[in-house]
Amino acid sequence: MAEILVPAHRPAPEAPANPLATQPLREGLRQMIAVLERERQALAALDADGLIGAAREKDGLCDTLAALHPQVLDGETRSLAETARQLNEVNRRVRNLLAANVAARIEALGGTSRSPRRLPKMTYTPARG
Repeated sequence: MAEILVPAHRPAPEAPANPLATQPLREGLRQMIAVLERERQALAALDADGLIGAAREKDGLCDTLAALHPQVLDGETRSLAETARQLNEVNRRVRNLLAANVAARIEALGGTSRSPRRLPKMTYTPARG
């Protein structure tokens, strides 16, 4: 016969989120999602100015969101936060792939460190007059 376990007490239900209290958080998350979308477009276009602008906007929004007091999230706010997290992760992976591609191209131009016919290491020395 299977044993049935019953908790000694019921956990208190979560307090419903106050829609007015979560409004600034929702709006900030919506803005973050829009910035992350622009960042993705800038990554696709290799738009350096767009990437710099998106980085600045994300930084400012992170500061704004961090200043909000912790609160119980409702379903919509939790969904917005998850969407922002996923978009940021996708953009991070694209950035890493682009950086790896550039590193591979630079390596191909200069030869690998194990290549027997490696070119001398290039260094920058300021000209003195």
